[in-house]
Amino acid sequence: MSRYLLHHRHEPHECGVVFAAFKGHDSPLRGQPTHATCASNGHAVHAIWWTVEAATVEDALRLLPFYVAERTTATAISDVEIP
Repeated sequence: MSRYLLHHRHEPHECGVVFAAFKGHDSPLRGQPTHATCASNGHAVHAIWWTVEAATVEDALRLLPFYVAERTTATAISDVEIP
C-alpha cells in the first residue's frame, strides 16, 4: 500500500454539495476528522486534505464521491526527517 495526500478544492458556495455527496458514498473517510479551510473565514477557494492508504492513485480517489474526486488531486507521499 502507498500513502497519498488527497487535495480537494471547491468554491465556498459548494460546501453543502461537497459534504452531502458523502451521504450516498460508502467510504472509510466518512465521520473522520481531516484538515479543511471550509470553516475558516477569508478563503476565496475552499480546500480539504485527506491522507489515505491505497494501492493506486485511482483507488485513493475512489474513497471519495465522484463529485469530490473529480476536483481532487492525489499525490504519493512518504515521511521524511527534516534535518
